[in-house]
Amino acid sequence: MTDSPSMRQCDCGASAGPLGVCVDYYHAILAEEQADPQMYRWHAPVVCAYLLQHPSRANEKYLDGQFRQLQLYVDKGLDALLRVAAHQVARNKHGVRSGYDMAPLEEYAPLPQGGSPGRFRATFCGLPVKGGSFVSDGHLAYGRHIEAIAEATVESWRSVQT
Repeated sequence: MTDSPSMRQCDCGASAGPLGVCVDYYHAILAEEQADPQMYRWHAPVVCAYLLQHPSRANEKYLDGQFRQLQLYVDKGLDALLRVAAHQVARNKHGVRSGYDMAPLEEYAPLPQGGSPGRFRATFCGLPVKGGSFVSDGHLAYGRHIEAIAEATVESWRSVQT
């Protein structure tokens, strides 16, 4: 007997949705945002939240920075996160090779070292998708869904005991 998508469970603890497990949603989001610059604005929080909810798919050395970026996004919003990202891009264009500038993220807590929380109240498997699109209800609605996933991710990681 093969597993139907609704019977499978993702490694983040979520039950699979109509598209499958979170990785299926993640790849569908990445593909759709390539053709939609407005949707692409949420690329950074999508990547950070996905990797923090699925740390086995991430490079461990970047998770702390991704956690801090997600905290910035939850705290100050998308525009603040995009400004920090633009600062990093501009810095890289000027030949600074000393690595990522963590100064804009210093006020945020480091990633807890107690291991992944494993469960999140909002996941990618729960994202609404209509007609094959994540933005069929509009970009602001999509942004609110991504924000809910980001908030749930930060909340669960903060609950990890170190």
